[in-house]
Amino acid sequence: MKKLILAALIPATMGLAAPAFAQMPPPPPPGGWHHGPGDGGWMNPQRNDAIRRDIDGLSMAIDRSQQNRTISYREANGLRRDVYGIKRAYRIAARNGLSRQDVHDLARRVNVVRMKLHMERADWDRDRW
Repeated sequence: MKKLILAALIPATMGLAAPAFAQMPPPPPPGGWHHGPGDGGWMNPQRNDAIRRDIDGLSMAIDRSQQNRTISYREANGLRRDVYGIKRAYRIAARNGLSRQDVHDLARRVNVVRMKLHMERADWDRDRW
């Protein structure tokens, strides 16, 4: 009797579970999820634009500081070299879509140069290190 009841219940439960399986997201691909600029993942166009704005804003802050004579030409050139390195790293990382780690690394590098700019403005010696 138990076998008969179990045999009748198994197909019925499978029919109820099928819609739940249909709603589950697909498993991740073998290499993990790739969050490129066009797939609507973590890295979306707004974050990409924010990173570029930060880098461009840093360049403008260096130019403004040099024009206001709060840093010297030599200090500004050194900081511009640092910004160029960040722009180069951004271009290389953006080829395959920026990952979370790329974004954090670029933000860290921007903050380091921002801090260097702040220190150069505050030291008043107009000399690169």
